[in-house]
Amino acid sequence: MTATDPIEAATMTAPLVRASRVSRRYGAILALDEVSLDIHAGELVGLLGPNGAGKSTLINIFTGLRRPEAGSVELGGGDPRDRATRQIMGVTPQQTALPEQWRVAELVDFVAAHYPSPLDRSEVLARFDLQDLRDRQIGGLSGGQQRRLAVALAFTGRPQVVFLDEPTTGLDVEARHALWQGIRAYHADGGTVLLTSHYLEEIEALARRVVVLHRGRVIADAPLTDVRGLIGLKRVSLTCATLPALPGVAGIEHDGDRTHLLTADADELVRDLTASGADFHDLEVSAASLEDAFLAITAR
Repeated sequence: MTATDPIEAATMTAPLVRASRVSRRYGAILALDEVSLDIHAGELVGLLGPNGAGKSTLINIFTGLRRPEAGSVELGGGDPRDRATRQIMGVTPQQTALPEQWRVAELVDFVAAHYPSPLDRSEVLARFDLQDLRDRQIGGLSGGQQRRLAVALAFTGRPQVVFLDEPTTGLDVEARHALWQGIRAYHADGGTVLLTSHYLEEIEALARRVVVLHRGRVIADAPLTDVRGLIGLKRVSLTCATLPALPGVAGIEHDGDRTHLLTADADELVRDLTASGADFHDLEVSAASLEDAFLAITAR
């Protein structure tokens, strides 16, 4: 008998989240254009796209906050607007307004009371590094602390699936990494996540599957490594005071004294660079990043 990969096994079952040819307009703007997407139990999916691509609209439809004008959406086989169905999900929208007079522990308890089998309050606070804030009034928290609390609330009910729309916006690096650990812990326990982020390194750090939306349509849906490989480029990074014109360069980025060149043939580029006589050092060759892939895909 051949062992089956857990993700592959999950795709053999009915999807936990399904959008079928979903469209949605806001006036003259077509936010979603016949989007079809299946997410199975146990997946951690990163949803990428430029501003206005339709990411938040899709999450709002998945969570029952908006209705599709065409097509259909299912959550656990049911309608996401039904109360019983909503109990299997948690959500952190892009913008939240928390009750300022409440204390952190009180709000966690309030949210937990709406679910049949929530996490223990102490586990929620520990998982998202909120123990020291448990007795603080929410109005006295910083914006970053309130954002951490908003993300923690999405996991409080022990949901089957969590939707996170830009969960770490406004957080410093340390707080962002702490939230990543909480998301990873939930996923390791079998939880399902759909995550949008402007931080491409966040998608790279968490997701195994990436869906790219552009102008309301899905233009890529593949494992993370495959999305990087869609453009077939390498990144050549170096420090060089005066860089000569070189053939085969698909893109150039400057970061301080470092220059990053995108090319389909890194070996040939390095040979041309050496032959040019340019004075360079600290040469590095690496695979194209998710940001490189994202920019190249949307440009197409």
